[in-house]
Amino acid sequence: MTGHPVLVIHGGTGLPSHDKRLGPIRRNLRTICEQAYAYLETHTALEAVAYAVKRLEDDPLFNAGTGSVLQEDGRARMSASIMDGTTMRFAGVLNIEQVQNPVLVADALLEERDRVLTGPGATRFARARGFPSWNPVTALRRKEWQQRWREQAKQGTVGAVALDANGRLAAATSTGGKTYARVGRISDSGMPAGNFASAHAAVSCTGIGEDIIDEGLAIRLSQRVEDGIALKKAFAATLAELKARTRRAGAIAVDAQGQFVWGTTLPILVATARTPGRWAESF
Repeated sequence: MTGHPVLVIHGGTGLPSHDKRLGPIRRNLRTICEQAYAYLETHTALEAVAYAVKRLEDDPLFNAGTGSVLQEDGRARMSASIMDGTTMRFAGVLNIEQVQNPVLVADALLEERDRVLTGPGATRFARARGFPSWNPVTALRRKEWQQRWREQAKQGTVGAVALDANGRLAAATSTGGKTYARVGRISDSGMPAGNFASAHAAVSCTGIGEDIIDEGLAIRLSQRVEDGIALKKAFAATLAELKARTRRAGAIAVDAQGQFVWGTTLPILVATARTPGRWAESF
């Protein structure tokens, strides 16, 4: 039993430092982190990451849940996943439509026999489990799609990693994907490559999904910690490899000792961490 809960959340990577959206994003991230940390103090890590990502999905500033970007046919298809580090059970949804909180659908899949669903199958499961129809498309995202403004998709994927008072780790990640993506594209946010937790470390990734998938980023970081490398050293080595291969990606992570870290090869990773006596921000 650690007795020292730790929560880290992120709101994506890729925005330049002069972008006018950074101010509101930072404020909202701090508020959600504070509320989610209070929740973590009386709940498990798994429950807390689902709660934190749900709150991020409900904020239209982020490219996840309400406010997700649109694919080439003008429809929002979202991906999310959650993983319990104690049981090492993973569940995810890929290209789900018309739901408010994809992360909660992924969470509902954790106890199912088939734990990763895609497209219409994921949406049917959501309806069967009582998730109502919801339109996640905002006026801003519709305007961006009409203008084919691809740069907007560089920021916004959300995620959370947590260590609870009983030493359990969990991770959750959610995204609307890339603006004007080809229909059928699969995001890393619904895969272990982009979201992974074990008894040793929990990792949530953000950036260009294809680069994250190519690297197997979240799994590789967690495995290095399991192999005995300290989290910060494992993260530094992995980030150096990403830079050497010109990968466009970042991540947040926490280990079983409560150490946390974040980093990106892109301009800015917006992240906030909370521990019993400390606030930390990446910006």
